[in-house]
Amino acid sequence: MHKFFLLVFFLFLSSIGYGKSIQTIYNSIDPTSICQLLAFHELYSETDEGKEALTKAWQLLNNKENPIALSMPSIDLQFIINLINKDNEDNQIDLSDQAIDTIEKLGTNLKNRKLKGHFVWTKEEVLRLPVEEVDLSRALFIEELNDDTQKIKTYEAYLDLIALQILPKLPNSPTAYDKIHAINKFIFFDMGFKFPPHSLWPKNVDTYTFLPSVLDSRKGVCLGISILYLCLAQRLDLNLEIITPPGHIYIRYKDENDKILNIETTVRGIDIPTEAYLGIETKKSQFRNIKEVTGLALTNKAANYLTDEKYETAISLYEKALDYLPSDPMVGEFLGYCYYFTKSKKKGLELLKKTNNHIPEHTISKNIIIEDLLNKKTNDEGIKACLMHVDETRQSILKKQKRLEKVLKKYPKFRAGILQLASTYMQLGQEKKALDTLLLYDSIDNNDPLVNYYIAAVSFERMDYNKAWKHLKRSSSYLEKQNHFPSALKQLEAELEKVCPDED
Repeated sequence: MHKFFLLVFFLFLSSIGYGKSIQTIYNSIDPTSICQLLAFHELYSETDEGKEALTKAWQLLNNKENPIALSMPSIDLQFIINLINKDNEDNQIDLSDQAIDTIEKLGTNLKNRKLKGHFVWTKEEVLRLPVEEVDLSRALFIEELNDDTQKIKTYEAYLDLIALQILPKLPNSPTAYDKIHAINKFIFFDMGFKFPPHSLWPKNVDTYTFLPSVLDSRKGVCLGISILYLCLAQRLDLNLEIITPPGHIYIRYKDENDKILNIETTVRGIDIPTEAYLGIETKKSQFRNIKEVTGLALTNKAANYLTDEKYETAISLYEKALDYLPSDPMVGEFLGYCYYFTKSKKKGLELLKKTNNHIPEHTISKNIIIEDLLNKKTNDEGIKACLMHVDETRQSILKKQKRLEKVLKKYPKFRAGILQLASTYMQLGQEKKALDTLLLYDSIDNNDPLVNYYIAAVSFERMDYNKAWKHLKRSSSYLEKQNHFPSALKQLEAELEKVCPDED
């Protein structure tokens, strides 16, 4: 909860006569809330209750289960008050050496201190560590803050303070579920971390992915908030799994009985069924480890430069990401495009050929963009058109649509271009044009399960149930051979059965 709202809350209680004394207001405070105690202290610092609130806050910061007997310092604690009750979401964090030293001592018993990765200061040292010894926050800050030790310590102190505020919320001998509940409540509700407005984040992916920016703004995309969550989990001794469906990331807890709790960080940590993350072309979860997450942050940043056609910068970032993701086909693919778009076409083609021959176990088919490029069914302009970013505006969609149409005049069998053109029609609500475009794709390649599913879905909406059944069965037949039975396909089949039972 931000300082401004806390102060307003306490003043409101006083003004409406909620209590006739400061003691009554003090008694209304959550005794486990460092944030509320410090806000109360700011209002009533000269009273006995205000002084007691500060003492209680300090005791809570000093770790109730494993205290390190750190007495309250004689120095001004305003830096802790300001950091905890940070009310300006755009202010960068700035701490003195003395403040950092105090917070480091308070965080002595946090569990990430047991990791070897907490004591390294170079990328080379991070890369040599076993995965289980990597301290994610240190690895990320080394990469993101260019070895600026002062800034690294400052942001780590902020993470420590967040973890130290969560600890008092936990019962004695907390379970993993207790910790997840406490983290969710604190970061999403008390501190207000959230997904940024859709009109902003695509153009500012760095701001909403890299941990320092996420901490400064309290806003993050799926990767940014998941990274924050994982850094806190390491401090609170919570072991989580990291999953990356195409274009997304979420985290989950799996207990000793194989019970799974998914944590969707874009919607305040709610548990979404695993099946919802598996699409027509995604048949199983792709797991990542802590070390790979640093590479994912770099690829997110690189992708922004790729779509902006700043290929040299993108190449530099993708090559850095390869240090953490040496065998990742996605990195190889996009690095290949960047080389292909520059003067290193031969090197780009070599990377793309290597990627084209690899089908990840969590997917069902090859990458059609690469396949069509290698078969000369498109050129670099076709790929650039497919990579072009689209936001929520009609103007943005039309701009991409025109670029795709221009490419398809020259390369009419470019499947990814046709599919994305159909997508622009759907975004504009032009179902008939979308369907005609999808059928054009189908005339070139009728074995694509995703396209057959889309044709079935659009035909169903247009009440052409015979066509819907025809293409739904094609999609199902292909996927059954892959032993993949996505829920989207089952749902469409159930809806079709209601309105037009299958005679076969």
